[in-house]
Amino acid sequence: MAGILVFVEQRGGEIRKASLQALSEAHRLAAGGPVAAVFAGEGITQVAASLGAYGAQKVFCADDGNLKLYSAEGYAAVVAKAVEDFGPSAVFFSATMIGRDLAPRLAAKLGVGVLADVVGIELEGDVFVAKRPVYSGKAFVTVDAAGSIPQVISLRPNVFAAEESGGSAEVVALDGLSLSIRAMVKEFAAADAGELDVAEADTIVAAGRGIKGPENIALIKELAEALGAAVGASRAIVDAGWIGHANQVGQTGKVVSPSLYIACGISGAIQHLAGMSSSKVIVAINKDADAPIFKVADYGIVGDLFDVIPPMVEAIKAL
Repeated sequence: MAGILVFVEQRGGEIRKASLQALSEAHRLAAGGPVAAVFAGEGITQVAASLGAYGAQKVFCADDGNLKLYSAEGYAAVVAKAVEDFGPSAVFFSATMIGRDLAPRLAAKLGVGVLADVVGIELEGDVFVAKRPVYSGKAFVTVDAAGSIPQVISLRPNVFAAEESGGSAEVVALDGLSLSIRAMVKEFAAADAGELDVAEADTIVAAGRGIKGPENIALIKELAEALGAAVGASRAIVDAGWIGHANQVGQTGKVVSPSLYIACGISGAIQHLAGMSSSKVIVAINKDADAPIFKVADYGIVGDLFDVIPPMVEAIKAL
């Protein structure tokens, strides 16, 4: 195998956890073979070498003011140049919002296909064979990238572990870049200080229409704070304006795979299940014993969330 190239995301110079997961998985699959990372942004060279701890032997770094914030054209040009210089058998992305946008754009530039949002992957000979969900998570298919060189693959965040391997990386500046950026992000509106991103959180407490009104989001946030969790939401309460779209989990929101997902007052529409059914442990709180959410839950509490959550918060704080 010629090697694996991993696109690494950063925000404000901070490496995204989901990218470290993809890099660690590439290191595992390469089994000692060549693994490189490609990294774009402004003022990032000093943190590029830290990627060696997660398996990168070489880091292609594009440190440019035009790349400070994400642009599809600019970042695609960076990854394509790294592919040209490194000659990998496969290019890995994390299936974040950026990864979902960038992976198919790169594949189109290279004239190859994409294995998107995979939740399991192995190497058989020189071909990657992956498992990915279909039909809103109701089934899984096994797919491969035979015939595509390089194989372009995006990995679902929080499914794979980010594990330090203790290596070191050579940082290489990408030279000869041709950046023709017609549409550029001018500003990034960050979430409130201390608010966790549901896409990367290891624990999520999510609210549905069962909370009855926006004033009761505070109860969900109290439980989330006690657990050190992110606050998620169903589409219904996002559409109602009770909470922002950044918190939405589901087919038209963010796809998450935390270790623990607590669904509070969420009935379990198929669109919501598509976004969280791969969570490792699911706890459902709903007063309707026939709610579909209980079909995917590992633990279910049939009861009014206003009676259930306050003693849960007290018990967690006591622990």
